[in-house]
Amino acid sequence: MIPLHDLLLFALAALVLVLTPGPNMMYVVSRALLQGRRAGVLSLGGVLLGFLVHMLAASFGLSALLLAVPYAYLALKLAGATYLLWLAWQAVKPGGSSPFAPRTLPHGPAWRLVQMGFMTNLLNPKVAVFYLALLPQFIRPERGPPIVQSLVLGLTQISVSCLVNFSLVMTAGSVAAFLAARPRWARIQRQWMGAVLGGLALRLAFDHGR
Repeated sequence: MIPLHDLLLFALAALVLVLTPGPNMMYVVSRALLQGRRAGVLSLGGVLLGFLVHMLAASFGLSALLLAVPYAYLALKLAGATYLLWLAWQAVKPGGSSPFAPRTLPHGPAWRLVQMGFMTNLLNPKVAVFYLALLPQFIRPERGPPIVQSLVLGLTQISVSCLVNFSLVMTAGSVAAFLAARPRWARIQRQWMGAVLGGLALRLAFDHGR
């Protein structure tokens, strides 16, 4: 099985990535700001269902690929590290948007909020790329079936995403007011995330033990 050290490192990577503003965070936070916490939680439920679909597709696809093509592991590992470096640049480049900026969204019943959250995540190509980029960094054939390792890592990522986004939904109004009064904090947050993502990318790319 996956050692605790690697699992914690993966959880850290998942934490940094979920804190990087993207469509999922922007959607659930916007719902919470516009319609209250209940709407934000329902929207988050749909997003988590989308994560499950992405995770299962990536896990079964990666397992089949790694078993069929021996050199696919190294190729995916290097491609994943490159993607993390690109995310680092996106975090630190000027002009980044805040997920707590006001947005206009149509109101709808509970089922519609879940459905929109699900589709927002399902149709987000960055989520699929995230799984394909990050999972291979932590899968090692000698630890057992790749599918089991992929599912453990995927469920870890979903748990981290659920905890972070739920916390943001519960505190969206307070965080929005805090950042509006202190725009420098948003810039510092993006720079910190960029540095962590860049460090993770370099560590994973040059870790010869994998």
